[in-house]
Amino acid sequence: MSKLYIFAIGGTGSRVLKSLTYLLASGVKCNSEKIIPIIIDPDAANGDVSLTTNTLRSYQKIRKSLSFDTNTSNQFFKTEIESQTPNFRIKILNSDKKFKDYIGLASMDRTNRALTSMLFSEKNLEATMDVGFKGNPNMGSVVLNQFQHSDDFKTFASSFSQNDRIFIVSSIFGGTGASGFPLLLKNLREASSELDNHQLLKNSNIGAISVLPYFGVKKDEDSEIEKSTFISKTKAALHYYEHGVNNDVNRMYYIGDDINRDYENNEGSTSQKNDAHFIELASAMAILDFANESVTDQNEVREFGINKNSKNITFPDLDGNTKSILYKPLIQYYLFHMYLENKFPKTFDQKFSAELGLNSDFLNTEFYQELKRFNKGFWTWLEQMSSNERGFSPFTLELTNSEIFNAVNGISLKRSNWKGVKNYERFIEFLNKSLKHDKKGKTKEDRFIDVFYNTTNLLIQEK
Repeated sequence: MSKLYIFAIGGTGSRVLKSLTYLLASGVKCNSEKIIPIIIDPDAANGDVSLTTNTLRSYQKIRKSLSFDTNTSNQFFKTEIESQTPNFRIKILNSDKKFKDYIGLASMDRTNRALTSMLFSEKNLEATMDVGFKGNPNMGSVVLNQFQHSDDFKTFASSFSQNDRIFIVSSIFGGTGASGFPLLLKNLREASSELDNHQLLKNSNIGAISVLPYFGVKKDEDSEIEKSTFISKTKAALHYYEHGVNNDVNRMYYIGDDINRDYENNEGSTSQKNDAHFIELASAMAILDFANESVTDQNEVREFGINKNSKNITFPDLDGNTKSILYKPLIQYYLFHMYLENKFPKTFDQKFSAELGLNSDFLNTEFYQELKRFNKGFWTWLEQMSSNERGFSPFTLELTNSEIFNAVNGISLKRSNWKGVKNYERFIEFLNKSLKHDKKGKTKEDRFIDVFYNTTNLLIQEK
């Protein structure tokens, strides 16, 4: 199987990558042997990037304790995520300078200074770039053009193999994503002969998603970011993409939304932590769509749609194909998390716990503590999508809810199958039943995850 390199550009790219990580943790299908995320963002302290890299590292730590082969039934954390660059990022050199110093304005002759003043405003020239380009792709296109010469990009090129694929995630209405995507694509399709595997890069299968406006920002006189410019920037970029980008990708995805919420106007750094959004989840599914299908058509364009124009999406509102991908994995992982939070520490006297050697000591292991941290992020991700606009609320998000099988919004239980024992007691009953599939030669962590995956799978079939 091939590797899939995902270039996540800017804050939107990182948030899409975070959604993808939670989907992979829940067992959503991915046909790539491994995922290799590469984040491009000059904002070293970007809060969204930090949250994503922490989530990726947590996923890696959990998966490192698990084993997978052709006989493994468990799909939780199945896809390997590899870090090929430090902290999953390509380092952008000299991004802490003022833009005028970066381009060497002081050393330009009179003619070039005059040309520069036509292309860049005084505010552009005086801007520091340590928090990104603040919605100015004209600045980003100059600064980001350097990454092709970085050691990190050379490492990527050296590791690229026949049949590997590349996917690029960016927004079209900001600064970093709008400028970084065309530049990266150009550097791939016109890969320098100095790079290893440059011919493979030129001919590689490349997919990309361009995220159109799906949120706004509040008015702030001190900020350079203004939501009133989002649509005009998008229109201009789309015109360019039609002639200068679409023809260079094997499959191009577009997504956006006209229902949106205004976020706090944070230009970058640690304060930029936008709430998770359904558009980011759907964008992550574009990555999986590209990974899971053969790509033979050149220059194909795809868009995303829902079955019902709901302001608060549940599973029945999704198109049938989308629902079939998300429904079972997300419910399984939701049930898994709910049991761990509400019942697991109180059920060490049960048959499955005794058989697997699970006790209070297991709660303090590095593996279980990491799983708890990851699941806390998973829950926050669900909460934020649920309360955003447009919202995505597949579940009743009450941790103390004992009616866990009635917690899938818009879905009714098959009542005839639920007689007598129900809720967590039913869960425990199925955990004990799942022991017949237990592979005793595996580690405790493997057996623990396997039993819970098999149990939640059976519960959904029963439901």
